[in-house]
Amino acid sequence: MTSFKDRMIGAAKLDADIYEEVEADKTAMGQAMGVVVLSSLAAGIGSIGRGGFGLDIMVTIILSLITWYVWAYITYLVGTKLLPEPQTKADHGELLRTIGFSSSPGLIRVFGIIPGLTNAVYLIASIWMLVAMIIAVRQALDYQSTLRAVGVCAIGWIIQTIILVLLFSILGPSAPPS
Repeated sequence: MTSFKDRMIGAAKLDADIYEEVEADKTAMGQAMGVVVLSSLAAGIGSIGRGGFGLDIMVTIILSLITWYVWAYITYLVGTKLLPEPQTKADHGELLRTIGFSSSPGLIRVFGIIPGLTNAVYLIASIWMLVAMIIAVRQALDYQSTLRAVGVCAIGWIIQTIILVLLFSILGPSAPPS
């Protein structure tokens, strides 16, 4: 079995075999959660380059974990119910694990702390994480088509955005911490 560090590096290198390994390893849920926490922590530290902590780091980590869980569930529903391929067989846990590891490239956001690099680092990290997520979804859902994985991610993103917009419109804007 590959170590946690090697799994993170492999996931960041977009190694499909690592995503297959994580998908199959039911004991990797804690590791996947760890990747999400480390990635959100890196984002919190990197946000200092934008003039400080926009949100408390603990709030950011909690929101990242909730978003990861919801995103994986939406992706599971879209990928297995709306757009499955004949060989598609997956459960929510497989998507939680693979999508969690697709956050590995987000660790570079820590370099956003360097003044003048924040926006570039965040843009690179976002694109890299999106590509990793597409590979994670393709592997978890046993797709032959990368384009189908792109479609699942796009549909899931739209659904999650609608949910978040509705949620924020109901709860209203919150005041930033003082």
